[in-house]
Amino acid sequence: MLLLGLTGGIAMGKTTVAAMFARRGVMVIDTDAVARLLVEPGQPALGEIIAEFGTGVLDSRGNLRRDALAGIVFADSSARSKLEAILHPRIAEFWQAQAAEWRRRGVRIGMIIIPLLFETGAEKHFQATICVACSRASQATRMSLRGWTAEECRQRIAAQWPAERKIELSDYVVWSEGVLEVADAQVERILMQLTA
Repeated sequence: MLLLGLTGGIAMGKTTVAAMFARRGVMVIDTDAVARLLVEPGQPALGEIIAEFGTGVLDSRGNLRRDALAGIVFADSSARSKLEAILHPRIAEFWQAQAAEWRRRGVRIGMIIIPLLFETGAEKHFQATICVACSRASQATRMSLRGWTAEECRQRIAAQWPAERKIELSDYVVWSEGVLEVADAQVERILMQLTA
């Protein structure tokens, strides 16, 4: 099985580009979605998060308030490291088990979306890495559409390696600027090269 790692800066189009690969038959796991599953009520990771950060990160029904937790961890790198120590091993275990299942089933191509792919050293698990990137201006516009303040945007960008470094380390780049058809054509070319 060909296993691909997809990364990129925040709000640069990873989910959109991954959907383009999925439409071409590539099996996809988004580790952000995995992280959301791991913090559902009753999950061990949520218990550890409460023990570390307090009950103020929960709503009245016991669900994680992701905005409250983000406010803590993006303002304090040591708090972010503590959260990553809780979540990252579990996330890696999940997608690696899924990749093993794909191999057993004879899946031809799989893709894992990992925003912190290079930061966590996950690149060694993949036959090829792909970075989705856009201009800083487009990134800023896309982030503002999510309702984040300028400071929240700055903190989130600072929590990842610069897009330029990710581009440099990746085997392929999808430039997600402009119309979707341009990115889609890039995805087609990458898959043709990988499967030639």
